[in-house]
Amino acid sequence: MRKDLKVKLHMSNTELEPSEHLKVEGSIWLPLNVVSNGNASSSSQAVGVTKIAKSVIAPLAQQHVSVFMLSTYQTDFILVKEKDLSVVIRTLEEEFNIYREFEGESVPVHCQDVSVCLHKNGKEALQPTVHPVLIPQNQFCVMSLDPETLPSIATTLIDVLFYSSSPKEDTSSSSADQDINCIKFFSFSLIDGYVSLVMDTKAQRQFPADLLFTSSSGELWRMVRIGGQPLGFDECGIVAQISQPLADSDISAYYISTFSFDHALVPEEDIVSVRDMLHHQRKEPAAS
Repeated sequence: MRKDLKVKLHMSNTELEPSEHLKVEGSIWLPLNVVSNGNASSSSQAVGVTKIAKSVIAPLAQQHVSVFMLSTYQTDFILVKEKDLSVVIRTLEEEFNIYREFEGESVPVHCQDVSVCLHKNGKEALQPTVHPVLIPQNQFCVMSLDPETLPSIATTLIDVLFYSSSPKEDTSSSSADQDINCIKFFSFSLIDGYVSLVMDTKAQRQFPADLLFTSSSGELWRMVRIGGQPLGFDECGIVAQISQPLADSDISAYYISTFSFDHALVPEEDIVSVRDMLHHQRKEPAAS
């Protein structure tokens, strides 16, 4: 069954004030969202980026299209550069019904409807760099909350975002060792009225438990951080090299790209398998 792919072609851009402290990536990005026409997936099926690894991410990587991933509690967004839109549509239109979303309306769009649609990239997909990965020890939660309750947690949210990373007075060796093995990571998104949060269990304890909700199983996630140094925005295939082996193994994964690094969240019970899989992947090129 064909699925729907929605593209927000028209976005209201607010120009940010220039600042020496603000880094801005030069390209304009457009969010894509896959909407399934079938029944909702059961809890035993892979979720997150794994669902679209073979149908969206891999084909775009083969066409040398760089993507920026944002998984949320509700869905997944694939951001592509505006200049690559024609290639994206041409690549995916056989698999998906593609719609342009504008002012709440969804209008079918085809390659010939896009003014810049001339041809595919014409580039042969390059073998992506297999970047180093880091697997911290802390456990993470993927959660959401009712937007109306945001005012009641505003102080806690500000504290976690801006002050919890301050140096602690406890400088004992055990505390220092724990910091080395953990990554301070907190993600907050508010998209179309839906709130999504990713935080580790230490940060979670600072919030009122009755306001946050997650799946009924209350699963915990482990993180794989991709990149030994800032990844940039021009390389393609970074998301594919992580999501494809996970999809092949039917392992659920949420994926969050950031300005510097990429982050994949996998169920805690699968982290050993994922670690072995990625280590093998790094050794493969040298062995061939």
